[in-house]
Amino acid sequence: MGLVSWTALAALAAVLLTAPLLPGIVVRTKSFLTGRRGAPVLQLYYDLWKLFRKGTVYSTTTTWVFRAAPVVVLATLLTAALFLPLDGRAAPVHFAGDLLAFAGLLALGRFALVLGGLDTGSSFEGMGASREVTFASFAEPALFLCFIALVLATGDLSLSDMLGAPLAAVWPRAAAALTLVGASLFVLLLAENSRVPVDDPATHLELTMIHEVIVLDHGGPDLALIQLGGALKLAIFGALVVGVLVPRAGLGVAAAIAALLVGLGVVAVLVGVVESVMARLRLTRVPQLLVGAAALALFAVILLLR
Repeated sequence: MGLVSWTALAALAAVLLTAPLLPGIVVRTKSFLTGRRGAPVLQLYYDLWKLFRKGTVYSTTTTWVFRAAPVVVLATLLTAALFLPLDGRAAPVHFAGDLLAFAGLLALGRFALVLGGLDTGSSFEGMGASREVTFASFAEPALFLCFIALVLATGDLSLSDMLGAPLAAVWPRAAAALTLVGASLFVLLLAENSRVPVDDPATHLELTMIHEVIVLDHGGPDLALIQLGGALKLAIFGALVVGVLVPRAGLGVAAAIAALLVGLGVVAVLVGVVESVMARLRLTRVPQLLVGAAALALFAVILLLR
């Protein structure tokens, strides 16, 4: 296991502080493109502050599983972020095969959230949980295909090497394949973060809700943890996209962190553009979209095997 560096921790702290800003950028982009005023870009910071100061109400139907879900979700995402080389060099924690731990932590967070929804005993939340795990079964193979392509490109099994200096060295000869990987990861970002065209975080239509229906019974600090986790998950997948498309190993530490934050802002703007120009897909079309993302990663693998 690699040693923890101060630059990696500084990059992680910068991403954690910036993460709640990303949903605000998405909303402001959508508001600008659709001619509306929209909420302030710092709205999520205000919401988190307000929710953390409120109390919590639990149904007598729920057990400790429901109460533990928000904590597990945020804890798994924070731990997963430790495996990413956010400073462009090395992650705070890295070892050979840490990509499996990274994917496993994301799956564990989803599993906890789904269990929390099922623990309410509501058939409505059970419907959303079913949809969540169904789409995850299509998204996770695409994520692993992206990782396989990065392993083939760099020859390493650690995310620190897959997204660090070795990736920057192979970019000139593997640009086409890595661009396909970046496009696939962006589609996965939309799916994993319940964004249009997979899901609509602003919807209130009962028969089309997916992620939002699972967290309907959460409130106060629990809801704040879930919303903070959602912002962090958007930042994590955004960091994956930026890490693949913009290798920063050759930059200074400050420049690499600044480039990451700018890249996350650009990714948030692109998410807002997608949500402004596309409608939500029918539920039966979502698996086709995710299979398409997997196909992009598979084409990248084929190009790297040639």
